[in-house]
Amino acid sequence: MGPSPARRVAIVGAGSSGLLLALLLQRQGHQVCLFERAPDLRPEGCGILLVRSGVEAIAAAGIPALLEEILAAGLPVSRFVVRNLRGDLINSSPAEREPGELPSLLIQRRFILEAMAARLEAGVFRPGAGLLCWSQDSAGVEAHFDDGSYWQGDLLVGADGLHSRVAQQLAPLRRLNFLGDRVWRGVVADGSLCRDGEFFVYARGRGVYANVFDLGTDADGVPLTHWGFFQEEVLPADRSERRRLLSEPVPEEGLAKLPADLATLIRATPPQRQVANWSFDIDPLPTLVAGRVALLGDAGHAMSSSQARGMTAGLEDAVALARLLGALAADGGAGEGTAGAAPERGGAADPEGTACCGVETALLRYNAERLPVVHRYQERSRQVSARTGRMRRPQVAAEQGPGATGLGLAPTSAAGGASSHSSQADTASKPTTARAA
Repeated sequence: MGPSPARRVAIVGAGSSGLLLALLLQRQGHQVCLFERAPDLRPEGCGILLVRSGVEAIAAAGIPALLEEILAAGLPVSRFVVRNLRGDLINSSPAEREPGELPSLLIQRRFILEAMAARLEAGVFRPGAGLLCWSQDSAGVEAHFDDGSYWQGDLLVGADGLHSRVAQQLAPLRRLNFLGDRVWRGVVADGSLCRDGEFFVYARGRGVYANVFDLGTDADGVPLTHWGFFQEEVLPADRSERRRLLSEPVPEEGLAKLPADLATLIRATPPQRQVANWSFDIDPLPTLVAGRVALLGDAGHAMSSSQARGMTAGLEDAVALARLLGALAADGGAGEGTAGAAPERGGAADPEGTACCGVETALLRYNAERLPVVHRYQERSRQVSARTGRMRRPQVAAEQGPGATGLGLAPTSAAGGASSHSSQADTASKPTTARAA
């Protein structure tokens, strides 16, 4: 049996899932273009807790030396500590890890992105190209970008996050659900609050929640600490007001609810080392695929960060999709019920449609494998988020008229489900990541 035929693949979004998929598919010999709306990689997001299954997904990818580089850049989590807002200890437990198991990892998000991006082949990464629209027919898929570029090929993958343009067309009923928080995150030079791989959670109360964890040291040996602060707020209806609020530091009235040492740590963080966003998830989608188009990561299943599964789920998606595309070689490279020669690498005509039929077969298998998994992640994350001591149900300030922004927006209910009405609104937020992020 010969190798799987080379296919022309466009990936929209250069986050962790898009980057990993690009690496895997270029290793399989496909012609990969990785489009990114920003002018370069976007490494903001501070630190994350990458849970063990996310580390295992990187290991399963089998990219030479990638796992080792990421493990060296991070710190295995050693202990989880829960305190109340006075700083009193509620619970402390060591991180569970069997002999030979990979750890859950405390790491700066940029190290993961940079390690992956460094392994891309020349010409794969296409920054400064935001997707405008895509279409597909019996000949394949085509996409247009706001830098004037045009792409045509066999497979389009949307890894473009919470505000996915690919998903807007694939799942037009997809709606953003406001989770109730304005969120700040930062990284500060400090080794006094938590150390040696500790992860602290300050249990939600009086409308706020916080976490802090050790990030090891920087290249000069300076200890680093990540913090996250979540404050319950009504989401403003006005988009400019949302953006203005995201430019503000953590309010003093919020810091006053925290233990003094944590509040001091947050105040000491330079503004350029902080990011802010509004928290959202989406309802589970009925499908992650349509024909030759697929969704990965937050584009297909953005979820509450309460279970630290955001990046992990996207990495698992990438590994699964690459594996299933690679397995087409076992089907003769064409997929079930197809025949004919594979297209040449240069994109020659494929009159039998073998490339597209094989891709559709792989995507159907990907959907069958991943959809139940990510639905479970979403359900669990929303359940946990809804019962963590919130003062009030998440609220959007006012409903907007149809077509106001092109995005549906609904607050989640206290039970964790979407409310029965939708609002039209927009946001200046970045895609949500793990609550540890």
